[in-house]
Amino acid sequence: MQYSRAEEILNSSRTIEVLYEGEPVWINSLNPDQQTAKVTLGASNKRIDVHVNELIENS
Repeated sequence: MQYSRAEEILNSSRTIEVLYEGEPVWINSLNPDQQTAKVTLGASNKRIDVHVNELIENS
């Protein structure tokens, strides 16, 4: 996913499904300098930092 799309998803009032390694995640915040996202993994509620290009919009 491109960083600009991650920003749109984070700022959207809609719920948009995003996947990381096939698992649903919630984008909590973005780091523009490193092009990373802090996400919460759906199954475990664990928070991790990932590069935005590793995120996939499930549409």
